[in-house]
Amino acid sequence: MKIKAYYELVFYYTVFVILLPLLLLQGIWVRFKTIKLPEATGERSGYCASASTCTNTSTDINTNAKHNNETVNLLILGDSAAAGVGVNQQKQALAGQLPPLLTKQHSLTWQLVASSGLTSTNIIQQLTLLPTQKFDLVLVSVGVNDVTHFTQQAQWAENISHLATILTTKFSADKVLFSSVPPMHLFTALPQPLRWWLGLRASKLNALMASVLVDLQQHSSVQNTDNQGVNKHTNKCAVLTVDLPFKPEYLAKDGMHPSTLAYRVWAKQAAEQFNEWLNTDHHKNKNHTNPKRYKQKKRVS
Repeated sequence: MKIKAYYELVFYYTVFVILLPLLLLQGIWVRFKTIKLPEATGERSGYCASASTCTNTSTDINTNAKHNNETVNLLILGDSAAAGVGVNQQKQALAGQLPPLLTKQHSLTWQLVASSGLTSTNIIQQLTLLPTQKFDLVLVSVGVNDVTHFTQQAQWAENISHLATILTTKFSADKVLFSSVPPMHLFTALPQPLRWWLGLRASKLNALMASVLVDLQQHSSVQNTDNQGVNKHTNKCAVLTVDLPFKPEYLAKDGMHPSTLAYRVWAKQAAEQFNEWLNTDHHKNKNHTNPKRYKQKKRVS
């Protein structure tokens, strides 16, 4: 396997060196040609008592969250895709479409911390400036700018590990979903061979991200095993690979960012994962708070 990986690395950099002049020219051409879309307008925080009753009033957020112990806190974090580039209003983007899908059993407060052009390093800086607070769920969109800004693979791996650590320690996140870097070889705004090469880089960063999160999980599992050998650690971080058909209706007019329809699919698939986690945790908490009742049911069956 090491020999195979070595030859793949040699092939990758050889092709890169050969194509570098053409890739640079195409990159400059794309910068001038591609439509620069603004971030979606609208509120960047809110409160949802149910799918049909969401508010963006900060007073309502604080009041309702304070009096409801079942409130779940959601953070949407990342780059231009998280910021809603590609649609006009936040209600059409992740921040508008994801929160209502998480209110079947819980009320929810949500916050959006995102900006166009952020790399993984920039997002870490944003989290450093963000005041310490509790987020139960976090959805992270990161990677496209690391592809285009040539973030080194070792730096990318270190940044993903750092992001996961900050989110689960400083912000006490219970569940963190890292959205995978989209398949950039399908971006219609990019010419070949630039599109192919960026897609190759995106796939490499995705593989590294998955590997880093698995390593963190294994390390945490060892650290959180009690004297009886029982693993007390729950899997806090995972990769969300969005199953999205790259048809014209799923892309914004710049050919790179998601459309309203794509954001809807993304939000739905993230919500499915989050709700599965929430239901599992709710079941565990229910059994923990009613141990006698649980044991009686177990004996009867």
